[in-house]
Amino acid sequence: MPFGNTPHEMKLKMKLKYSSDEDYPNLSQHNNHMAKVLTPAIYEQLRKRQTPRGFTLDDVIQTGVDNPGHPFIMTVGCVAGDEETYEVFKELLDPVIQERHGGYKPSDKHKTDLNPAHLEGGDDLDPNYVLSSRVRTGRSVRGFCLPPHCSRGERRAVETLSIDALNTLSGDLEGKYYALKNMTDAEQQQLIDDHFLFDKPVSPLLLASGMARDWPDGRGIWHNVNKTFLVWVNEEDHLRVISMQKGGNMKEVFNRFCTGLTKIESRFKERKCAFMWNEHLGYVLTCPSNLGTGLRAGVHVKLPNLSKNAKFEDILKRLRLQKRGTGSAPVLPDSQTTAPGFSSSIMVMVAMSVV
Repeated sequence: MPFGNTPHEMKLKMKLKYSSDEDYPNLSQHNNHMAKVLTPAIYEQLRKRQTPRGFTLDDVIQTGVDNPGHPFIMTVGCVAGDEETYEVFKELLDPVIQERHGGYKPSDKHKTDLNPAHLEGGDDLDPNYVLSSRVRTGRSVRGFCLPPHCSRGERRAVETLSIDALNTLSGDLEGKYYALKNMTDAEQQQLIDDHFLFDKPVSPLLLASGMARDWPDGRGIWHNVNKTFLVWVNEEDHLRVISMQKGGNMKEVFNRFCTGLTKIESRFKERKCAFMWNEHLGYVLTCPSNLGTGLRAGVHVKLPNLSKNAKFEDILKRLRLQKRGTGSAPVLPDSQTTAPGFSSSIMVMVAMSVV
């Protein structure tokens, strides 16, 4: 595994004792982008490679091997362990990216526009239906391994740099950092009640990637006084930046998001620490699904009458929407017991992904 104590060269040498055919994973029952791309020939071509920090092909694909996926839900099936992963294993990752991002070719160049003045509309969503609005993205710090592969020291260094940057925010962005390992019961309960707190990963997709190592060391959450601007540190990515508020004024949410993110990046640059970025992939993150702008924008919509319609499930499926409980938790399938603490009322999470 990428986080073991065995030297990288020794691990690779031990793996290569066996032929490519003997080591090739059984992907016959898998439904993810990695499994559809990784032929025996590509596996043989890439299995001897590793990044300068020792991330191997088997490290890249482990989560997709361990998790076949759902017959109707196409997962990605691979992760990056460092910035160089996307170049060293491009024969696998370029086709995955192309499939996941609607034909985005290896020759394409990414354009990012985070100038809130260029946003058209977004300030007139009906508050009778739109309960809350949210924008989020991730960022990775150049020079450090990503969460699937980083050491404890690297993770703690990212946390220290993040706290330094966040402490420079002022005005309505001024806030406080809460380290998970030092959090009081009262602070933890308040963050849970606010739906802010991220917990130790339980998803097999994340666990197989090695992202839960040393939990909760080096992880934390920061938010401003108004609780409208949040930053998660060392969860799935180095940073997860979130702007949110009640109501449907997405323009305000996006403006705060761009302002805060720009100020954070400026402080990192002052400390000679850039975010991972290149002209082809845009901002580089752990999962190929989040490359580019890495931005997700969503609104929580209450549709009480539509949720009673017999075709409600089919409508959600065709529109690629997600139903939620009134406490914002996902509603479990009908064959399962409804999650405790949530009523049977239904809301809809409308999300837009921006590559």
